[in-house]
Amino acid sequence: MGKLSVVFLSFLLVVLSSCGTKDDNKQKLVFYCAAGMKPPVSEIVQDYEKKYNVEVQVQYGGSGTLLSNIRVVKSGDLYLAADKSYIKKAKEYGLIDEVMDVAYLTPVLLVKKNNPKNIKSLDDLMRDDVRICIANPSAASVGRLIQKMLEDKGIWDKIQKNIKVLKPTVNDVANDVKIGSVDVGIVWDATGNQYSDLKNIFLPEFNDYAQTVSIAVLKSSKNPTAALRFARYLTARDKGLEIFRKYKYNPVEGDIWEENPRIVFYSGGVNRIAIDSTIGAFEKREGVEVVTVYNGCGILVSQIKAGQKPDAYLTCDTSFMNQVQDEFIDIKDVSQTQIVIITDKQNSKDIHSLRDLAKPGLKVGMCNPKQSALGTLTMKLLEGCRVKDKILANVRSQTPTADLLVNQMRTGSLDAAIVYKANTALVKDKFTIVAVDLKEANATQSLGLNVYSKHKNLMERFFKAITSEESKHKYEETGFQWKFKGGDDN
Repeated sequence: MGKLSVVFLSFLLVVLSSCGTKDDNKQKLVFYCAAGMKPPVSEIVQDYEKKYNVEVQVQYGGSGTLLSNIRVVKSGDLYLAADKSYIKKAKEYGLIDEVMDVAYLTPVLLVKKNNPKNIKSLDDLMRDDVRICIANPSAASVGRLIQKMLEDKGIWDKIQKNIKVLKPTVNDVANDVKIGSVDVGIVWDATGNQYSDLKNIFLPEFNDYAQTVSIAVLKSSKNPTAALRFARYLTARDKGLEIFRKYKYNPVEGDIWEENPRIVFYSGGVNRIAIDSTIGAFEKREGVEVVTVYNGCGILVSQIKAGQKPDAYLTCDTSFMNQVQDEFIDIKDVSQTQIVIITDKQNSKDIHSLRDLAKPGLKVGMCNPKQSALGTLTMKLLEGCRVKDKILANVRSQTPTADLLVNQMRTGSLDAAIVYKANTALVKDKFTIVAVDLKEANATQSLGLNVYSKHKNLMERFFKAITSEESKHKYEETGFQWKFKGGDDN
């Protein structure tokens, strides 16, 4: 039976074992993990199973072999690859959802401690007396990477003649060096660190081929919330990443571990209708609590300046993000909405422009300029209007959010109100909507993540949820124009 068939058979056995009868009350996760990560991952899994009554069934193998098997079987919960090229492929194949970085790896030459063949460079690998072992390029990430590097340098053919054996995993390469069946192997630095009787040789040429280890939740997962919770544990700087560091890996920064994190999100009131369902879906999938505070941006900014530190802030207009921009990173424009006037369905007061709000006896509503982005923008519009004072004389209500103005219009206490077009999405059949035909009559909503958040990675996924295609559709359905332009690095 071929090597690939043996790996595939063992893969199937792991999958089938998830239907066993050990403890039907336990959550069960099937985890496909690059073999080079086995030392820390084994310990992390053991700790996690004890603490959280979860059974994590791990299948170790080459990153490429595991990905091929996942494509065939289309089951399981998690996939950890030794470099992001396999994560990229998995995404292209439509196999994965969320991705979290784990650690950094650099290729090295691995020799006996005393380096009997005095191997110190790539040139030494071309000597006739040197026997080489590498991981199979079609099965393991380090093998594929090394072949590419040597091809890039034009020396693959010269070195290939000395490659005596291809192994399915990076661990197998290290073991061959240990028993002396070859003189040198090419492995990850972290793999070589596991062998006290072997020695890593770092070459400058390898630095450009360093890779990032990443873990992804599979679309086939039947319990993505449990899968995400385990992935968060594995990538937490005070849990899983401590164990990676213990085994001499170079881990990423990571979040602080909390089984059920609680994050605080400030949002201008205009965004509520577009993002409420997205936030709810994020909470359910991630197993987290999002405390969402909707209010006028003037109030929210005052709270931030007073020392409040929400994990993220979504404005009604980017001018309010500018006031606290030192507190936030990854600030991006998400959407835009127009400022409009609403009046009764029959337009009984004959309102067709901003100037018409100056008609004697009108009861007008606007947002408070000290509390609200819309209020500030409205005042700027009025500054350019010759009848500003007459309009302000008609103002009977100043609220922190436009939603309150809409409610006052519905009760008949106002004749007209200045609101965002997005505020009218659910009531456009009840009012006449009058456009304000000025280029300044637009508000741009921007989103930023707090630099002090202890859940930066979680917040990056929250950012992706708010700026996803699904979220875009919700924004557009509720009267916003979509502005976000960005890509997925994973």
